[in-house]
Amino acid sequence: SHVRHAWDPAKSVAQNLADMGLAEDPNKAVPIPKKKLLGAEMEIDGQEKGKKTVRKPYVLNEMEYEASLPEKKSNTLSRDLIDYVRYMIQNHGENYKEMARDEKNYYQDTPKQIKRKINVYKNFYPEEYKDFVASLKQEKMDVQ
Repeated sequence: SHVRHAWDPAKSVAQNLADMGLAEDPNKAVPIPKKKLLGAEMEIDGQEKGKKTVRKPYVLNEMEYEASLPEKKSNTLSRDLIDYVRYMIQNHGENYKEMARDEKNYYQDTPKQIKRKINVYKNFYPEEYKDFVASLKQEKMDVQ
């Protein structure tokens, strides 16, 4: 988004990136040094001839700041998996063999696979799982 806001449509890609302090061609920005020829010394001084002025340094600074922020971990389960697990627990309780034979078992999961999915749900949402099981027990008591 920082690059998009600083982009000048009247300039070429190379000119825009150079103004922001970014490289168009990474191979030219960080050249691979050639191996020395049998004892001959090569002097490469590419910094002086390739030096360009950065006219929009704020873009580079904002990108560096954004990259330095800690990454937010947002591990969640898909809504389909949550609905699937809740349906199976609601209709079959802890009977995994019966769950495997259920018509809603579209992916033909084995009892072990279903158990694993339920355990993943338990680990991701322990409070929600406890509340869900408690509500099922309450419904059974109300029915009896």
